[in-house]
Amino acid sequence: MRQGRPDSTRLRRPAHVAYRRDGRWGHGLRCRISSIPSTTNLPSSLQKPRQVARAVYLKRSISSQQQPWRRRFSPSLIGVSMNSLLDPLSLPDFPSLTPRAIEAALDEGIAAHQAVIADLIARRPENFADLWLPYERAETMLDALWSGVSHLQAVADTPELRAAYVAGEERLVANRMAVSQSRELYDLFAALVATPGFADLPTNDRVAVERAIRNFMLSGVALDAEAKESFGAISVELSSRMTAFGSAVLDATDAWFAHITDEAELVGIPAADKAMFARAAASRSLPGWAVTLQQPSVNAVLTFAENRDLRARVYQAYGTRASDQGPHAGQFDNSARIARILELRHEAAALLGFTDPVALSLATKMATDAEEVLAFLRDIARRAKLSAERELAELREFAADALGIMDLEPWDLAFASNRLRADRYAIDEQRVRAYFPVEKVLAGWKRLLNDLFGIRLRLRDDVPLYHPDAHYYDVADDDGVVIAGLYVDLHAREGKRGGAWMDQARSRLADGNAVGLPVAYLVCNFAPTGGETPSLLSHKDVITLLHETGHALHLLLTRVDRPSIAGTSGFEWDAIELPSQLMEDFAWDRAILKGMSGHHDTGEKLPDSLFDRMVAARNFQSAMLLMRQIEFSLFDILLHLGTLGSDPIEVIEAVRDEVAVVRPPAWHRFPHAFNHIFAGAYAGGFYSYLWAEVLAADGFQRFVEAGLIDRATGDALRAEIFSRGASRPAAESFRAFRGREPDPAVMLRRRGLVDEVAA
Repeated sequence: MRQGRPDSTRLRRPAHVAYRRDGRWGHGLRCRISSIPSTTNLPSSLQKPRQVARAVYLKRSISSQQQPWRRRFSPSLIGVSMNSLLDPLSLPDFPSLTPRAIEAALDEGIAAHQAVIADLIARRPENFADLWLPYERAETMLDALWSGVSHLQAVADTPELRAAYVAGEERLVANRMAVSQSRELYDLFAALVATPGFADLPTNDRVAVERAIRNFMLSGVALDAEAKESFGAISVELSSRMTAFGSAVLDATDAWFAHITDEAELVGIPAADKAMFARAAASRSLPGWAVTLQQPSVNAVLTFAENRDLRARVYQAYGTRASDQGPHAGQFDNSARIARILELRHEAAALLGFTDPVALSLATKMATDAEEVLAFLRDIARRAKLSAERELAELREFAADALGIMDLEPWDLAFASNRLRADRYAIDEQRVRAYFPVEKVLAGWKRLLNDLFGIRLRLRDDVPLYHPDAHYYDVADDDGVVIAGLYVDLHAREGKRGGAWMDQARSRLADGNAVGLPVAYLVCNFAPTGGETPSLLSHKDVITLLHETGHALHLLLTRVDRPSIAGTSGFEWDAIELPSQLMEDFAWDRAILKGMSGHHDTGEKLPDSLFDRMVAARNFQSAMLLMRQIEFSLFDILLHLGTLGSDPIEVIEAVRDEVAVVRPPAWHRFPHAFNHIFAGAYAGGFYSYLWAEVLAADGFQRFVEAGLIDRATGDALRAEIFSRGASRPAAESFRAFRGREPDPAVMLRRRGLVDEVAA
């Protein structure tokens, strides 16, 4: 994960037992998480399912009219006359997703879902086709609706849509809790596993049922009636609080802007960024320029603005969003929400027999316990901290000698770092961006996907969309057969949550005459389009695009037909960043990067000399960035353990005492906008970025050993990791691809910390 990623890139959140999607595959993915209680009563084969991720992502699909290669989902499959918004074989009809239509479809969907469950309990079927498939159909029906609603609320929010989303999600959580705590339904699945024919079922079918049994246990099905009621109420409230947290961050982000009327205040800022500011002002019917808290705007000011006062203003406004500090102090304050979210998580963990939320989180991850995670993080910190301190000392010296900044403050870091990088490596970030207009990047990106995996993206113009920035592609294989679909939405705007993420729109499924292919949302927040200068991407933006592409490929190239374990669904959370971080490293190849470039004025490819300097600077300040990542990861674990108390400011300060190299001001409120853990999937699991980087760094070496752009290696990655989903443990999939266990030293070498490998 790179600098800024806690807000800029994330995986969509697993609500406790909710239909939701924030915690975005940051690099990002909104998801539904089956609640995770004690495994005491699980069958021995399911005890401590370390290789099973707890996130069960929203399952989604495509329309027969829009996609003739898919068979129509028949309403008779669930025994009801189906609202088209509930059709899991239709793409989301975004123009039809009005608040009134959402409510009506939800009424029908929940009633149909409840009817299916009641019928199963009454009939007590004893085989897979009669028990599992109706259950799965009912699940995918609701997911078909909520995938579109939740995505729309993330990328095109309005007060009316938000109200419909909040109300609908509360109902879905309550319905999910009622189902997941049904002892009668649990007993049916347990009886199915015990039948003589169960062992003869295809592996994917068996794993799907076994995971369902585990998730019933982890949802409190074994609790007594009073505890079930408490757990259900906790789940509903927790879902609501997490949604409110993310909404407060979005509102705080959109509420602030600095109106600039004197261009002299913008000295140093590139023309393309000033044009972005001018468009932001014009959208508010203002003259001059408007600096907002959208990520491209913040990055432009902190990196390039010579106006130190402007940098400080933007840093403070951004660093105090949704808190008790800063220009909107108290207005969107997440303080009470953080306290209540933590309280609810501890209550839920206790009810399920866990000592704390971290133990609950790790119940379905690769890591064994909190001690293992803390040791992992502190070992990396020990190896990297001295290097980080040296990097900061060098920056302070440069800032004083070359820039006249004697008291280097946090709002000076990006500016001074950019100048030092330019001085040391002769790299002008403005010049680099000029070679990466978004259309050139996308053209090279498509070629890379074809070269590595034999897939082609075909733009469609007949799919309902929600904004002009959004596009839809068919994903076709070598033989021209469409195997998946992909929404791409790359540019920042008001009403769109910050960051970059991949989310699941439809899952792959096969159910008799119902055949559905996977569809993904790939979302970024690059500089807006419009004006004479095209949207220009930084090299970090290119890396972000490839990161999200890795997540998308994990979903799109699955060959598992059971939605609950297909693609990214059910994959261990601390391995989920393996595909994404592996794909990042292709951004450091000369041929690939030149293929994604083309100067916006001349069309010239990225010069070799500039590429060489970029590679030389690849690990510039890498130790500082690594220590920042460790800081966030330790904060997450220690806050949820509760060993340092429950005040997020006290905990983050204690963590900084241990590992911080750069210390923000006392008024800084990073936790209040930490969507990853308070509105997302990473609570008790933010360490996953570093844990998975060990796998990704070593996995990428197989491409290096084969000459990098090697179709055979791409096919192996596709076959052994992408296609398998959660049908087998992530560790087993990695070994099948790499041929051995991962080598942890490769990750430190990837970061340029060669001397620290043997420390």
